[in-house]
Amino acid sequence: MTSYDDLTAGFADIVAPSRQARALASALRLGWRPMADRLNGRFVSLTVLRTALEHGTRLLRPDPGVRVEELTGTDADVPIAGEWVRPPEPHDGAILYLHGGGYAFCSPRTHRTLTSRLATDTGLPVLVPGYRLAPEHPFPAALEDALEAYRWLLADLPASRIVIAGDSSGGHLAAALVGEACRAGLPSPGGVVLFSPWVDLSCELSVLSDREYRDPFISPALARHFGRLYVGDHDDWSDPRLSLLDCAGLDLPPFLIQVAEEEVLRGEAERLAEALTESGNSCRLQVWPGQIHVFQLFNRLFPEARAAVREAADFIRDVIPDDATGEAA
Repeated sequence: MTSYDDLTAGFADIVAPSRQARALASALRLGWRPMADRLNGRFVSLTVLRTALEHGTRLLRPDPGVRVEELTGTDADVPIAGEWVRPPEPHDGAILYLHGGGYAFCSPRTHRTLTSRLATDTGLPVLVPGYRLAPEHPFPAALEDALEAYRWLLADLPASRIVIAGDSSGGHLAAALVGEACRAGLPSPGGVVLFSPWVDLSCELSVLSDREYRDPFISPALARHFGRLYVGDHDDWSDPRLSLLDCAGLDLPPFLIQVAEEEVLRGEAERLAEALTESGNSCRLQVWPGQIHVFQLFNRLFPEARAAVREAADFIRDVIPDDATGEAA
């Protein structure tokens, strides 16, 4: 059986948590988390939450030098709305990035600090679909949109030059997309990058983890509320499009998983990494100390967040073939 040490082997360049990271974690632990526990999924206005996030994340400016191009979805050639985030001199290839937000909120705009940094550090354009959100559009709407975006990229690029990435619920969606593409006979992408993936939408694993180390940001009860909004009337939690831990028989591309040491989703990330390696697939797991859920979003503020995105960029360069030779760099 694959051990935890085996999964994390080679990850020696861990950056100690900075003063800024520790301050943010403390503020969330004292302020946000008690309020999230009290809400427990009740009185959560999605309209207010969506508006607050859209406006609040404008304070986190994207990496300078990138160009953002809107996809309207009105043309016959464009399957859904979203945006391209392009570096100054893009290489041949693409990252398909699926944003997090509990399947119910956030957008391509809210994640520009991360998608723009990925574009800059890899030299690859990043496609960020504005997939449909729950509860207006429950499962499998988001997965259908992600599959359409992947098929759209495949029309212009070989699968080996595409990396699929996502954070939190977008990490769940990215992993589900790769599994569904495999089952549907679509070619596999070059690799997969998951930032703090939400593996278990029922939150049974996160409830157990929260008793061991209290997450400063994520309330399992509130997360469960959003999981139920996404699943809707679909009552089969063993559906492979929802349950990610059965990887048997799937020939999947290499995975990189990054997770914070004390976040409640750490146990889920470790279980997914173990399931992937035990099924014969390649997975590298990085556990970052002193960080919060999807800390990579704060790469313009925290040095360790910048280091984490650089690690992801190095992985992407390893799995995407070189432009000139067509061989892995």
